[in-house]
Amino acid sequence: MPRTDVVVIGGGIVGLATAYRIGQQFPHMQVMVLEKEAAVAEHQTGRNSGVLHSGIYYKPGTLRAKNCRTGKQAMVDFCREEGVDHDVCGKVIVAVDETELPNLQRIYERGQANGVTCEMIGKERLKELEPHVAGVRAIHVPEAGIVNYRQVCQKLAEKIEQAGGQVIFHAKVLKVDQRPASVVLSTTAGTFEADWAVNCAGLHCDRVTQLAGDEPQAKIIPFRGEYYALRPDAYHLCRNLIYPVPDPAFPFLGVHFTRMTDGTVECGPNAVLALAREGYTWKHIQLGDLWESLAYRGFQRLAGKYWRMGLNEMWRSLSKAAFVRALQRLIPEVQADQLSSAPSGVRAQAVLPDGQIMDDFIIQRSRRMVHVGNAPSPAATSALNVGQLITDQLAEAMA
Repeated sequence: MPRTDVVVIGGGIVGLATAYRIGQQFPHMQVMVLEKEAAVAEHQTGRNSGVLHSGIYYKPGTLRAKNCRTGKQAMVDFCREEGVDHDVCGKVIVAVDETELPNLQRIYERGQANGVTCEMIGKERLKELEPHVAGVRAIHVPEAGIVNYRQVCQKLAEKIEQAGGQVIFHAKVLKVDQRPASVVLSTTAGTFEADWAVNCAGLHCDRVTQLAGDEPQAKIIPFRGEYYALRPDAYHLCRNLIYPVPDPAFPFLGVHFTRMTDGTVECGPNAVLALAREGYTWKHIQLGDLWESLAYRGFQRLAGKYWRMGLNEMWRSLSKAAFVRALQRLIPEVQADQLSSAPSGVRAQAVLPDGQIMDDFIIQRSRRMVHVGNAPSPAATSALNVGQLITDQLAEAMA
């Protein structure tokens, strides 16, 4: 049975950043990453919108707010040093009418409280930045940006291996045995033993927590985000990042426009219940996953609160015309024939038993493990900081 010092479960950006930070802080220790797929960043990391977030949205004092600012700068520095595609291009958060101004002001004040460089701008300045956007006022956030997170993960994996660590693929964790002096993990790639283990399993983090004999603080409910891409003849409609004012009663940011690092432009996402933990289309159904979501009391309470919004999101999923109308609130010129389908993603949404959405990171320590039970946006942006936070938790456990 192969033996190592630390095993990290999950080859997404949080798991890889954690393994990288452990190797930096404890260079004498051997680190192994177990990934169930054939490559890194196959799920949430490789299917998100590639945004470098500024921290403007997050409640001051939360782990999300604390880690986003310095985490973004650490990510930008890493990308510069390693030659990863990125661009600190800025974004606008747009109020399309007067009714959205109070919420726009609330976001601006939160940004100020979090130390974000941002400016309230009027129509003329908005038209200079994004000529095709319709809005009465906006927040300009010049320090937001875009990045290729798949490239980040590939670089992190390379650096882990260069430091003497390993990334093992096709290694789905089936069983976890926390013993007094070690953790034994049975996987599809064999059995491994480590002094310590870190659970960064993303969409399956609650299940891995349970496999380890621990109780997750929240259950993961998968929500699919569907995207369209602008055709090349419509790229001029969006220069950088264009966001709406989010509805404070709904836990998602709304459909937006994102220029990617390769010059393409994606539009979306909506948010619908995925029919499998990795359910990227309506046809991708796992009855066990679906029943687990529907039978969970927390989801039932969540659905009871947001059912009207949920139906609207489903309608936008099924009707391209409805999706286009949502996009036209920001850019009236965009037309259905300028849009083609783009790959969707699934968000691991942690839901508490009372139906509340957990909107901060969850890092839970047990006997010989650290579990990351929730890593919502800006987890990718702040992954290097989150990885350090997890490493600090592990260091406390080892002390």
